[in-house]
Amino acid sequence: MSSLAFSIGTVNPRKFIIPNKRLIKISDSKEASNIRLSSQYPQKSSLPIVQKNVNPTLLSRREALGFSFCFGFLDVLLQPEESVAAEAASCELTIAPSGLAFCDKVVGTGPEAAKGQLIKAHYVGKLENGKVFDSSYNRGKPLTFRVGVGEVIKGWDQGILGGDGIPPMLAGGKRILKLPPELGYGVRGAGCKGGSCIIPPDSVLLFDVEFVGKA
Repeated sequence: MSSLAFSIGTVNPRKFIIPNKRLIKISDSKEASNIRLSSQYPQKSSLPIVQKNVNPTLLSRREALGFSFCFGFLDVLLQPEESVAAEAASCELTIAPSGLAFCDKVVGTGPEAAKGQLIKAHYVGKLENGKVFDSSYNRGKPLTFRVGVGEVIKGWDQGILGGDGIPPMLAGGKRILKLPPELGYGVRGAGCKGGSCIIPPDSVLLFDVEFVGKA
């Protein structure tokens, strides 16, 4: 898995794939203000972060993913600043009981993913203020991971597999996910070094996810 969408140091969707060195300033930060939240589901307060039976092997793998994210950071800096606000301008987010909000920009036509399946997904990760911290598109390669087994942060597993009132993504689909801190990197944040973090602690995260299909 070359992408670190959720590893430490890389800010990827992988459990600790955080682009340690990918900080992009978005020229147009209207996206967050244009996204409307649906009241279809009652919004819940933040859930405590609980980690049980953490596998040391998994943690080291996540850290490795994070490091790879760092390499992608330079790529992001070299890319021209782009606005992603237009894509989500008319997308209305629906909040599930878990606190995860989603909106389908494109509903796929392929099969849904199965728990434990190796899949590929492109993504753009942003902080709530609109700043991009990582993008698989800039690297020219989607993130490959096993979904539903903890290789990525909880919000990604739930946002792709579905559940708790959220429909599963279908291959070819594109979805916006808004993750509360407890479904992202929580109180630890990600990509932290020297007192600063690419993803600060307790950050709400926005992801544009494209489910490419099976790997």
